[in-house]
Parts: sequence; C-alpha cells; structure tokens
Amino acid sequence: MSGGKSAGTKLVSVDFEISGHVQGVCFRMYTEKKGLQLGLVGWVRNTYHGTVEGQMQGPEDQVENMKLWLSKEGSPSSRITKASFGEQRTVDQLELSGFTTRF
Repeated sequence: MSGGKSAGTKLVSVDFEISGHVQGVCFRMYTEKKGLQLGLVGWVRNTYHGTVEGQMQGPEDQVENMKLWLSKEGSPSSRITKASFGEQRTVDQLELSGFTTRF
C-alpha cells in the first residue's frame, strides 16, 4: 500500500450537539483532549442555550468512538441527557487542523 491512509480507512466529518449539564464542568477541555487522543481534528464551543456543539473529522472508526464518548461519558462532572449528531459525510482529506475550543 502506498499513500498515508491504509486500505479501508474512510475519513468522515460530523457535527454534534450535546445537551444536559455540560457547561461549567470542563466538558470542552475534556472533548478536546479526547479528540486529540483519538487522532481527530475539530472544534468545540458552548452555545447560548446551554449546550455544547462542535465538529469532528477523522477516520470513521475513531469518529464512532468519539460519538460514543460524547453520548455516554463526557467530562467527569457532566450529566449528558442528549447527544445529537448531524449527517455524517465522507471527506477526501481533513478540512481542519488540531482540536480546539472556539469562543
């Protein structure tokens, strides 16, 4: 195999919004850390209506791991009541770099 990707590695992008007790509990910081740990790129921010939203991109299997983490785990003090994910789309290459908090 030549090239940077191994066979069968599909890159995907998906938007997310997490509801519950997710502001003021370091949710964004833990999301950044988890995203980087999984080798993803993206961003995360608080919304004015008390949720956390963002976008992530990377290998499909790692994005699925992150979706599970966002749905069930989050930061230690968070209480997630709902995790919504936008339509997942395939990307030819990553459109973002790093995993950052937006304000």
